[in-house]
Amino acid sequence: MFRALAVLRVVVLGYAVLLNAYRDNFDRPVLGWACVAVMVVATAAAVVVYAAPERRVPAVLLGDLALAVALLLATPVAKGDWFEATIPGYWIVGALLAWAVRYGWRGGTVAAVLLGATDLLTRSQVAEKDWGNVFLILLGGSMVGFVCESLKAMAAERDLAQREAAAAAERARLARAVHDGVLQVLALVQRQGGELGRAAGVQEQALRTLIRSQDALTATPQALAGHADLAGALAALGSRPGIEVALPAGAVELPAHTVTELAAVVRACLDNVERHVGPDARAWVLVEDLGDRVEVSVRDEGPGIAAGRLEAAEQEGRLGVAESIRGRIHDLGGSATLDTGPYGTEWTLAVPRGKERS
Repeated sequence: MFRALAVLRVVVLGYAVLLNAYRDNFDRPVLGWACVAVMVVATAAAVVVYAAPERRVPAVLLGDLALAVALLLATPVAKGDWFEATIPGYWIVGALLAWAVRYGWRGGTVAAVLLGATDLLTRSQVAEKDWGNVFLILLGGSMVGFVCESLKAMAAERDLAQREAAAAAERARLARAVHDGVLQVLALVQRQGGELGRAAGVQEQALRTLIRSQDALTATPQALAGHADLAGALAALGSRPGIEVALPAGAVELPAHTVTELAAVVRACLDNVERHVGPDARAWVLVEDLGDRVEVSVRDEGPGIAAGRLEAAEQEGRLGVAESIRGRIHDLGGSATLDTGPYGTEWTLAVPRGKERS
C-alpha cells in the first residue's frame, strides 16, 4: 500500500505543479512558488522515508499531515482571500492516505476532518464544490482506512492459518514416525516380551537416524534437491521372510525425500500384513516406472479388511492407515488406492514425478 501511495504522491505532485504554473495567480509569487518547491522536496523525502517500514513512525506521519495543513493555511496568504483552488490541491491526499493505511479508518477519518476543516476555514466564501471536495476527503480517508484494516486482518488470519497448517503437518509427520517405530515395538512387546531388548536396540538406532535425517533436511536447500533410487531402497525389503519384491531393470530416480516417504509407506503396509495376517504371511511388492509417475503395489493374500474397520480405527485414534500410508502419499501429491476383500488386500501407491507438495 505504501509503494502504491508513493506512486500516487508523484502523480498528484505533477498535477499540482502544472495547475499552479497554468493559473499563476499568486498575489505573492515568491511565497507561492516557495510552497510549490516545498511540496516537491517533501514528496521526494516521503517516497524515501515511507519505503522502509521501520521509518513509518508517528512523528513522520504527524509531520506529513502538519505540512499539508500548513500549505492549506499558506494559500490565502500567497493567493489572497478570494482564491478558488488551494496551492497543494490534491497533493494533500498523500498525507491523508498515509494516515489511513497506517492507522486504519480512525486515522483516515481524523486526518480527513483536520484537512477538510482547514480547507473550509481558510476560505472567505465556501462554494458548493468546496463542500463536495471535503465530503470526498472524508469518504476517501475512512473507506481506504477500513479497507487497509480488513487487509491487515486477513493477512494476520492467513499467517495464523499457515502456522497452524505447518504445526499440523509436523505433528502428522511425528505421528507417522511414532507409529512406524515406537507403537510397533509396543505391540511386539505385548505379543513377544522376550524380544524387548532386541526391539529396543533397533528403535534406538531408528530414532538416532530420524534425528540425523532432520539435520540433513534442514541443512541446505541443495540437500533437499538430491535424488535417490527407489528400487534400491525397496530391494532390501525382499530379505524379510515371505516378502517378494519385483523391481524394474534400471534405477527409479526420485527426489530423496519422496523415496524416503515411499519406502516408509511400503514398510507400514508390510507391518500391517505381519500384524493382522500373521508373521508368516506372504506379501508382494511391485514397482512400476510409468514415466510421468511411479506406482508401487503392496499385496497380500490375507482375509482382507472388514468394511468400516479403517474408519472405526481412525475414530479411536489409531491413525496408522490415515497418516502412515494415506497421509504420506497425500503430502507427496499422489494417491493411495485400497482394494480389499476375501481374496486379500492390495495397496496401489501412485506418486507423480516432480509434483511433491510444499
